[in-house]
Amino acid sequence: MSREVPALPNAPLPRRLGPWHAIGLVVGITIGSGIFRTPAVIADRVPDPRAMLAVWLIGGLISLCGALSVAELAASFPRTGGWYVFLREGWGRLPAFLFGWSELVLIRASATGAIAMVFSSYLLRSLGSEGDPGQPATRLLAAGTIVLTAAANIRGVRLGAALTSASSLAKFGALALLVVVAFAIGDQHGATVEHFARTDSALDAGRFGLALVSVLWAYDGFADVSFAAGEVRDPQRALPRAIVGGLLAILVIYIAANTAYLYVLPIGDVARSPLIAADTMRALAGSAGGTLVSLVVAVSTFGSLSGIMLAAPRIFFAMAAEGLFFRSVGAAHPRYQTPHRAIALSAALGVAFVLTRTFEQLADTFVLAIWPFYGIAVAGLFRLRRSADDERRLYRTPGYPLVPAIFIAGVTYLVGNAVAVDPVWTLATFGIVLAGVPVYYVLFARQRA
Repeated sequence: MSREVPALPNAPLPRRLGPWHAIGLVVGITIGSGIFRTPAVIADRVPDPRAMLAVWLIGGLISLCGALSVAELAASFPRTGGWYVFLREGWGRLPAFLFGWSELVLIRASATGAIAMVFSSYLLRSLGSEGDPGQPATRLLAAGTIVLTAAANIRGVRLGAALTSASSLAKFGALALLVVVAFAIGDQHGATVEHFARTDSALDAGRFGLALVSVLWAYDGFADVSFAAGEVRDPQRALPRAIVGGLLAILVIYIAANTAYLYVLPIGDVARSPLIAADTMRALAGSAGGTLVSLVVAVSTFGSLSGIMLAAPRIFFAMAAEGLFFRSVGAAHPRYQTPHRAIALSAALGVAFVLTRTFEQLADTFVLAIWPFYGIAVAGLFRLRRSADDERRLYRTPGYPLVPAIFIAGVTYLVGNAVAVDPVWTLATFGIVLAGVPVYYVLFARQRA
């Protein structure tokens, strides 16, 4: 009988992912459900087309500052665990554990559930159903898809990466096609620049901040490839190129896609369209166009879900290897050399969340729980820059210290606005995060790698 391979700190998984796998993971994970689902939420929160485009641009620039900063961290610490490793190196074991704890009880399950919900909604729409996210069939299909992508990633890291990379081409191509068709023939189907005219709706600063939460959900994932950094070849060069280059391409296509949505449909219709890509193409090419786009979006979100299942469980794997989680979770599969128990745990939590919560609840919870950790990790860059080996870094953040400071300021605004606008839910989310403090001191503070 074969034995499971025990977890070893930072060196249990072979480096099988090349630079194109890394770029594919950035694009594949980031372009998930956000651009295909959140425009309706954003249009409802900011019912002015110019303000809607502005919030997408601001969110993109904040994310770009984060990508430029975290690329230095990824190149400096190319180990399995990503943000968890950056927090541990910058601030110590407790902040790193709280990030992993939050990933376990809030963050990753919310992300997995939200993406799976969008996949099932678009797939059902392509099959002729309405794809209502509230229907039991939509939730059950989403749960089954989580299980399927988990099984694929247990089977092998290259299989999971290949699924994500292949879907990256599909989703980027679908968005590019939608933009081209919208501006090529849109004027023949009711599209007009008058849709960009300022509306009479007053712009509310609090709701603008909530719209930014939704936008950051769409941009999130630009550094998730770092969770699998321990399996990327030549990581000190491949990771910065993938993170920064991938996000730049995503920012451009997001602005173009939202411009196309608003050109074809008035903002009121956008706000009422949870399946905006399908509805936009239906307005341009009839039901056949809507069906085709729905199918492509389903394929793309499936790939994003596969990428999440590849990247996120590496957090629990790295924590177990360093004594900050149950060591049994850190076992590698004896045949496939993948963190199979960590993947199975992530899948189980995702299924539980998708069966009990709405898309909006899942997306907002994810952003409020994880982005403060992003800000803290990037703030650690200021401390790490003073280390003795600073001169040997192959990549250094351009525009330092202004670029990371802009990112930290954006995260601070996000948190402050959320507390002001929705204090109960925001503080409850932070309370769950801080509940990890006693768990750390009782169970893991004395353990070591």
